[in-house]
Amino acid sequence: MHRSHLEGKKVLITGGGSGIGRAVAQQFVAEGAHVAITGRTPERLRETWEAVGCSERLCHQTCDVGDPAQVMRLVNWARGELGRIDILVNNAGLNIKQRAVRELTVDNWKKLIRANLCGAFYCIQAVLPQMLERRDGLIINISSVAGKRANPLGGAGYAASKFGMHALSHCLGAEEKDNGIRCCVIYPGEVDTPILESRPQPLTPEQRARILQPEDVAEAVLFVASLPPRASVPELVIKPTSQTFV
Repeated sequence: MHRSHLEGKKVLITGGGSGIGRAVAQQFVAEGAHVAITGRTPERLRETWEAVGCSERLCHQTCDVGDPAQVMRLVNWARGELGRIDILVNNAGLNIKQRAVRELTVDNWKKLIRANLCGAFYCIQAVLPQMLERRDGLIINISSVAGKRANPLGGAGYAASKFGMHALSHCLGAEEKDNGIRCCVIYPGEVDTPILESRPQPLTPEQRARILQPEDVAEAVLFVASLPPRASVPELVIKPTSQTFV
């Protein structure tokens, strides 16, 4: 795979303090990109920075992406640090244990939509103008197979937020394709990340070993980002071999 053109690219990654976000940051830095990560916990962001060898090509800033004012400050900070944002990776997200419809409260419904869908929209809204100025940019939204196949495993609120990300991604890609903006939504199956701690039934170590690892999804992100501007991947599904997709 040819990734030489990722050298010097400027990348903003949400949810960069652990899991997929951390793995994506590591991969981009390894390929020579300059990366800004964000998340809600400063300690985790620093752990990511340390995981990439305290690289000068990675900076971090806390942000709650569900707050549009914080997102605008984040993007202004990232542009100050990086100069521009070539690639936005919307990875931040969460789930809850009480995910069945009969258990969902109004507050938890709002929490899921706010973090998983509104956060992606706020980041896109803040980053898009400078991409349009250059007529170049790539937005990668990390969804879930729950955003294509709703089921009780992910829960109704989580699935609804991820289906919303599906619609947001495809509408954006169609609207801005003639302006050089590419948008891809990636649907991972089960991944061994901290979000599993919110599962109603915890996975065994054997189960966790069989599912995707964060670096597997990061490879998918790097594949999409490595393509030339003339090539666009609207959506990509990646799942464990052992997981059914019907």
